[in-house]
Amino acid sequence: MRDFSGDHRWLSLNTATVRKQGDFIAIAQACAKHGIRAVSPWRDQVAAVGLDNAVKAVRDNDLELSGYCRGGMFVGDASRHAEIRDDNRRCVDEAVALGAPCVVLVVGGLPQYSRPGSAPSRNIVNARAQVDDGISEMLEYARQASMPLAIEPLHPAYAADRACVNTTEQALDICDRLDPNRTGMLGVALDVYHIWWDPELMSQIARTGKDRMMAFHVCDWLVPTTDILNDRGMMGDGVIDIKAIRAAVEAQGFAGYSEIEIFSHGWWDRSMDDVLGVCVARHMTAV
Repeated sequence: MRDFSGDHRWLSLNTATVRKQGDFIAIAQACAKHGIRAVSPWRDQVAAVGLDNAVKAVRDNDLELSGYCRGGMFVGDASRHAEIRDDNRRCVDEAVALGAPCVVLVVGGLPQYSRPGSAPSRNIVNARAQVDDGISEMLEYARQASMPLAIEPLHPAYAADRACVNTTEQALDICDRLDPNRTGMLGVALDVYHIWWDPELMSQIARTGKDRMMAFHVCDWLVPTTDILNDRGMMGDGVIDIKAIRAAVEAQGFAGYSEIEIFSHGWWDRSMDDVLGVCVARHMTAV
């Protein structure tokens, strides 16, 4: 396991962590100021400044990417199929332009939440079947672009509205079905916030292997958590054994960035410099 105590060279900032404090260009500049070498941008933040300007900001601030958030939301009415397909193809194209190592997939839940305007449904089995079909189709396009896809399992509390893939095992089962030869084009993005509770976590991380382990996200689970979406904790402020999970991930050969992704009204209310300073400090002590 790598020693992070002396520097923060393997810290990446998911730009959602400071999305309220500035646009993507300001975030890129602040990361350079704090010696943060990598970011994982969100598509809406890139769109807000324009893709060309975002690419320039990455280049001008000498940044790498640890991922691109997010593709997916595959579930919807049949009439939305072309929209879903085209949206995910654009996501791949944007990721290529930015130099991302992978597109992170949040797969979607029930159709009325994944693609608003779709007919209401309670059929989560059908939703999961649509996810398989959607990833399979996107994978064909991603292969042409040499852009790997990383499925992110989300906590079961998000099964209805954001992701009906909720465990590492489910995500890896999809990988095995759609990429049985382990080509390096389909894998997982593991976020400790979503997976820390899973009794099968360590055995499933061992199953992942280096070729399927594409991104690693960190934050913390607060007790009590007052908002399941927007009350994530800074590393060290909650109950997740982050170092144990990172040790397991790195035992599989993962040597990439530990990406800090914190959705939190409390942290959004603080200055960007303050938040990034704490991120740097906690990356060295709690990650």
